[in-house]
Amino acid sequence: MSLLRIRYQTLEFDDVDIHVRTLRDKQQYLDANGVAEKLGISSAIWSLFGVVWPSSKVLAHLMFGYDIAGKKILEVGCGIGLSSLMLNQRLADITATDYHPEVGGFLLKNVELNKGNKIPFVRMGWGDEPSELGKFDLVIGSDLLYEGDHVELLAGFINAHAKPQCEVILVDPGRSYHGRFSKKMVTLGYAHRYSKPTNVDYLEQPFRGQILHYNR
Repeated sequence: MSLLRIRYQTLEFDDVDIHVRTLRDKQQYLDANGVAEKLGISSAIWSLFGVVWPSSKVLAHLMFGYDIAGKKILEVGCGIGLSSLMLNQRLADITATDYHPEVGGFLLKNVELNKGNKIPFVRMGWGDEPSELGKFDLVIGSDLLYEGDHVELLAGFINAHAKPQCEVILVDPGRSYHGRFSKKMVTLGYAHRYSKPTNVDYLEQPFRGQILHYNR
């Protein structure tokens, strides 16, 4: 059996360092018991949870200075969970979710690396039956809209776990589905606006995406 190759890196946010254990690259794959396959996660996309994407860096930098006082926060499709780790360092009330079966283990190890409090994690899909996850004041996520059926599923999931007054912040790298998603969110009672991230010198390439803001 081949073993996963991993890497350790430190991401800097002014005077705060976040340490992350990730897959070495997107070529890694290990589904020994076929757990991911049974969940519909193919070998082609298996590794995508385990690397740090530009959109996740943008979201984490936004959360570094964001007003989180008194807010119950949910990160959707967290992957490596960079924003959750950042918010955890700020002692935020943060919960993380993802569909991938390996995410919980990586998140636990990364919390230990950063000597933080345990982050509540729930493995679930956006189309799963209602759970005890609860309701949140702020829902965040990055690079989530990469398939057409994600529009309805993600909007429904967010709405099911949003308080009557809720803020949603998603970072999209410039995929084609965000317009349809925004229209769906409007039908659910959310106002929306777009913005461009500023000061993205921490990225290796120009960021052509945007930050999607929704409020209700």
